[in-house]
Amino acid sequence: MSIRLLCAAAAALALGAAQAQPLQLKVLGQPVGSGLIQKNKEQPFFEKLAASSGLNINVQYVPVDVAGIPDTDGLRVLKSGLFNIVSIRGPQVSRDEPTILGFDLVGLNPSFEAGRKNTAAYFATVDKRLQANFNAKLLGVWPAGPQVIFCKPRIKGLADLKGLKVRVGDQNSANFVAGLGATGVPMPFGEVQQSLARGVVDCAITGPASANSGGWPEAATTVLPLALQLAVNGYAINLNTWRQMSPADQAKLQAAVDGLVKDIWTYSAELYDDAMRCNTGATPCTLGKPYKLATVPVTPADLATVKNALTERSLPVWARQCNAVNPGCEAEWKATVGAGL
Repeated sequence: MSIRLLCAAAAALALGAAQAQPLQLKVLGQPVGSGLIQKNKEQPFFEKLAASSGLNINVQYVPVDVAGIPDTDGLRVLKSGLFNIVSIRGPQVSRDEPTILGFDLVGLNPSFEAGRKNTAAYFATVDKRLQANFNAKLLGVWPAGPQVIFCKPRIKGLADLKGLKVRVGDQNSANFVAGLGATGVPMPFGEVQQSLARGVVDCAITGPASANSGGWPEAATTVLPLALQLAVNGYAINLNTWRQMSPADQAKLQAAVDGLVKDIWTYSAELYDDAMRCNTGATPCTLGKPYKLATVPVTPADLATVKNALTERSLPVWARQCNAVNPGCEAEWKATVGAGL
């Protein structure tokens, strides 16, 4: 009897010790060079996550460029379990999972308000796809900000892109510029500044804050502040890691990420306004470096071109690509996001 009691006590102590061990979380973050969202919001959040959430965890946060991992491999990294949580770069990983592009087709999100509505409508669809194909649960999504056009040659509008080489972030934006007679060039963010300077590309698409952080205005002359997309990114966790956590801890982590995502939506809008002023020499410029790019006035014709691109080009081309790997992709989009348009 005493032996059985001793064994039971030993087992209980061992179980208690095991439960007391912190969960080890390796987090793959946004690139350092991508801007202030990574620096001022994402990295501090994960570095302080244990204390702020009350979770018994140890977090190791590494930006994707510091880790030396291509940002296009985010979903593969999640599936492999090499990292437990990944800050997914939506446009970049869409080659592995085109369903993600349904969050942010060219012409779909002309404003932050539209982006909030459309990402909420499509969230469950993307989450289901990631769980089924990448062993990952989507925790939240957020925008890097309106994606606008920076050019080295002086342009007066979208029509002047004809014949030019334009750095694009995803297949949908590549398809859009092709419709304008330009050539879309996929290129890692960190290579764009020198490529603009050397004429490898004539123009490039990104958010004003990211462009400012990356020094793009040093090589460009002109910015066309016409929002093509919002560059929707997100956070996802490996399902094996998620299932290791108790329901209470899952709720704590989800609540913490919800708070971060809400904060980034607000901060992204603030960054856009400040960066546009910084890039064009206006004031106040409080968060970025001042430059003196020329601003191209946005015409009604260019606004109409982007708006019409959704139904005339972005959606049809994306739907064919997405349906090829995810049958029913277009139907699900039309039943969710499309139903609210």
